[in-house]
Amino acid sequence: MTNRIQWVRQRLVSRGLMYSPAHGVWAITEKGIKRVAEADGQGPGPHPAPEFPDLVQLYEDYEEAFEQKLLQSLLDLTATEFERFSKELLRVYGFVDLQVTGRTGDGGIDGHGMLRVGLATMNVAFQCKRWQDKVGASEINAFRGAIQGEFEQGIFFTTSDFTKAAKELSIKKGAVPVILLNGKSIVKLMMEKQFGVRKRPLELYFEDVRSVLEDNQ
Repeated sequence: MTNRIQWVRQRLVSRGLMYSPAHGVWAITEKGIKRVAEADGQGPGPHPAPEFPDLVQLYEDYEEAFEQKLLQSLLDLTATEFERFSKELLRVYGFVDLQVTGRTGDGGIDGHGMLRVGLATMNVAFQCKRWQDKVGASEINAFRGAIQGEFEQGIFFTTSDFTKAAKELSIKKGAVPVILLNGKSIVKLMMEKQFGVRKRPLELYFEDVRSVLEDNQ
């Protein structure tokens, strides 16, 4: 609920309907007062015809809010659930023989599997961090050290993000490459494959009265 209120408030600020005169204080602008008066039927003069919303803008606003909701759903998972979720996401993208290790003291390897690339098969390990703080270079180094020599690639999942140093370290000459997937990337992959989400088609109507007259001249 707090995130939704913050999102609505930010939308009002961006449209010039609200402003913050001091920290923690929010007030309505003159434009906002006029908008409220018009909505209540108290505005001056005849009311103009209602404006239809910009569908593209509405869609972009909805998509942004939906992505935040998806990310929060990932944060609500337990650490074990996030590991299982990551395993199933890899399965959707063609990985096979996937297993969650469920062990401690394994150098940070939470699971592993295989991916066929052409005629070759690549052994891949993955690690999952259901964090809010950013993942740093030390975590990438530790993960790479655990998989070096046994796996050809690593995948690091996190619900948060990676520091600049961690991103620079993910691809290192002569070392096992580590693919970094932050919260936003995971959400994008979910939507791309409709994994953990459902899509519903909507029917939209558009005014086209003139075409009737033109077609029957």
